Amino acid sequence: MKYSIEKVITLIGARRIGRADANIGWILTDSRSLCFPEETLFFALRSERNDGHNYIHDLYRRGVRNFVVEHVPETAATEYADANFLKVVSPRAALQRLAERHRDEFDIPVVGITGSHGKTIVKEWLYQLLSPQMVVTRSPRSYNSQIGVPLSVWLIGEHTEVGLFEAGISEPGEMQALRDIIQPTIGVLTSLGAPHQENFRTMEEKCREKLELFHDAQVIVYDSDDDIVSRCIRRSGFGGDKIGWSIVSSGQFDDVVSGRSADAVGMTVWVERGADSDVAADNEAGSIAGTDARHETVTTMIHYIYKGVAGTYRLPFMDEASVKCSIACACVALYLGVVPEELDRRMSRLEPVAMRLEVKEGRNGCTIINDSYNSDVNSLDIALDFMSRRPDHHGRRRTLVLSDIYQSGESEETLYKEVAELAVKRGVEKFIGIGKALCRQADSFRIGEKWFFADVNEFISSDVFRSLRDEVILIKGSRSFGFDHITELLERKVHETILEVNLNAVVANLNYYRSFMHPETKLVCMVKADAYGAGAVEVAKTLQDHRVDYMAVAVADEGVILRKNGITGNIMIMNPEMTAFKTIFDYDLEPEVYSFRLMDALIHAAEKEGITGWPVHIKLDTGMHRLGFDPERDIDEVIRRLKGQNAIIPRSVFSHFVGSDSHGFDEFSARQFRLFDDASRKLQSAFDHRILRHMDNSAGIEQFPERQLDMCRLGLGLYGVDPCDNRILNTVSTLRTTILQLRHVPVYETVGYSRRGVLSRDSVIGAIPIGYADGLNRHLGNGRCYCIVNGKKAPYVGNICMDVAMIDVTDIDCKEGDAVEIFGPELPVTVLSDAIGTIPYEILTSVSGRVKKVYYQD
Repeated sequence: MKYSIEKVITLIGARRIGRADANIGWILTDSRSLCFPEETLFFALRSERNDGHNYIHDLYRRGVRNFVVEHVPETAATEYADANFLKVVSPRAALQRLAERHRDEFDIPVVGITGSHGKTIVKEWLYQLLSPQMVVTRSPRSYNSQIGVPLSVWLIGEHTEVGLFEAGISEPGEMQALRDIIQPTIGVLTSLGAPHQENFRTMEEKCREKLELFHDAQVIVYDSDDDIVSRCIRRSGFGGDKIGWSIVSSGQFDDVVSGRSADAVGMTVWVERGADSDVAADNEAGSIAGTDARHETVTTMIHYIYKGVAGTYRLPFMDEASVKCSIACACVALYLGVVPEELDRRMSRLEPVAMRLEVKEGRNGCTIINDSYNSDVNSLDIALDFMSRRPDHHGRRRTLVLSDIYQSGESEETLYKEVAELAVKRGVEKFIGIGKALCRQADSFRIGEKWFFADVNEFISSDVFRSLRDEVILIKGSRSFGFDHITELLERKVHETILEVNLNAVVANLNYYRSFMHPETKLVCMVKADAYGAGAVEVAKTLQDHRVDYMAVAVADEGVILRKNGITGNIMIMNPEMTAFKTIFDYDLEPEVYSFRLMDALIHAAEKEGITGWPVHIKLDTGMHRLGFDPERDIDEVIRRLKGQNAIIPRSVFSHFVGSDSHGFDEFSARQFRLFDDASRKLQSAFDHRILRHMDNSAGIEQFPERQLDMCRLGLGLYGVDPCDNRILNTVSTLRTTILQLRHVPVYETVGYSRRGVLSRDSVIGAIPIGYADGLNRHLGNGRCYCIVNGKKAPYVGNICMDVAMIDVTDIDCKEGDAVEIFGPELPVTVLSDAIGTIPYEILTSVSGRVKKVYYQD
């Protein structure tokens, strides 16, 4: 749908400066995601650390002519003569108001989903259950915030028959705005849990805040076994229908069926777990080459009574969270008219929810961006935006592999014309369409290189597939087409051991530390040592997207890698080598200077190149006694030498706290700071330009907020470990492997080299393909530590070998091929470091380069 600019002005109550005609079809809050400038309305949002007004000039240059602003640029009449500025008190409130008024246009069922866990799974599974018979509009990924919700609701179009929207809150008072925007007719409350509990006095208070979403809903779906939820709903005075669901034993279920027990809830459920069954693979594009269309799986049978009618469905998952999410979905689907037989059929075909965009190293120099769990225009735009914002300076083409899109509500011609325009706007240079509809609409795509195939088999058998080389490939389509097979074939197989890196966790940790900082304080993030083993390039791209001020690496070669992969921001070199000065100049890197010898050599090299004013960072040694100038004895000479030349110029001055992570060193830290404060002020007074002062590291940001100065340095905390108490913030890196082989070994036998692993009982020993050459510290062996298999601890047995380790899985239900977590969400990296008396840095940075890295965004 499109709105005239006059209509938008009326809806949000803005004062207009400008007279340009416009029709608005796209709303934008992030300048980096611009796609259709002529139809875009940009909301200049303010945050603690950014201001959308700063991007008006750039967006205008790129073709945007419509802006919602808090204040109008002084040069609006001259510099932006053909633009419209809609002046409001709050652009964020105006965004929410516009989405609210847009929602008013539609009299359709809208499902509002909130809770602490499971929101996205419920939303995505409802989409899978409802989309075969309805046109569904849903929140893209996890767009559930004060900004994400209005952006989601704006996606409702004239063909939409049902809406599915998540609502997330983090503190009291937030839900009312989201309620007014979503206006749910059906409410789903998923499970309550710990997230954001620090902002609420009690769990009941948080529950009441979440229930605000359903104030005017017609029906609410909830877990009636949760006492807090049931109590809060009773006390809320909710006047609509209540569909509470309850899990009971088989005997209790039989009583309900026979009428011996009153069915006091909307749905009574008996869960029969672990039934082996053959489930037919539903592949609308045909069976995948070389695979059987039927496969053995483990099914959970859900027996239910809904409003007096009994039914059963098969769920291809066993874990408790999936079972509960499926029950909530079943309640909604049945309420919306899905018949029990159809519910069973669709439930049995539910796909896992891939809540992440994965970036993988592919064969033949390709990078694979895998988003092959669904296909619709809105999620396609997000995935294309993700690809377009990852700069690639190797000259590689951007390739899109796309399947047919089902249940859009639009005609084929309209739908694929829109898709084609989107692909062109997002910079796709090569298009590969798979599906009969795309083949019919091939002429809609005005892309230099395009190919079309009826199904996956035809594509992977073609010369086009075999010729994929040196490309960035976005794989986007429905799993019913077998797109996971494309990913599997394109992915470079190097090792069964992988390091998963959650880029959203990096952002969450970044924002955690930013919450302690003053808005004006700058931040330098450490990406040295390959970003503490997480992969410097992808981590740096993420940090650049989130506008950190500086990135720091150890040596110039690390900086070169970042520059060659599209990192354009400031890069600090912490340990510059004198042989690397030419590299530093060529790649615009800023070296630390910690000695007179280094300073003189750098000045000489710069003068030889005809360079003036090259930024450097002066390091003072206030107590670490590692590198740096003496703040008392050397500072006058540092100033004299810097003032006596013009080749280099001090951009910052800094020092290191020795023990900011422990209050036992507070007195020493105070002494360090006094030394630094005196010397750095003296340096600043000698120059007219601003010299940034920084001393707080990860621990200091939290422990010494009064010592933030001009900039802080974030290291270990960025990667999820709080150095103050060794707790995990948000897990960034997860090291996983698989069980290669299982064998039964009798009591008193030994396992591994030197017969160190002596068995005290008959045991089941698993061999896993990871050893000390991969970064699994040899000292973790012989029972000193463990890994996680199917949620349980599996101790290491015997010596850890170079490429293989052995684990005791005697008491664990597992099989060959099962996943093993070396460290990650279930086993914090700090457990490993504590076990061998080292620090998390060593464990993280020891992961070998031969371990494949997989990056994803939730």
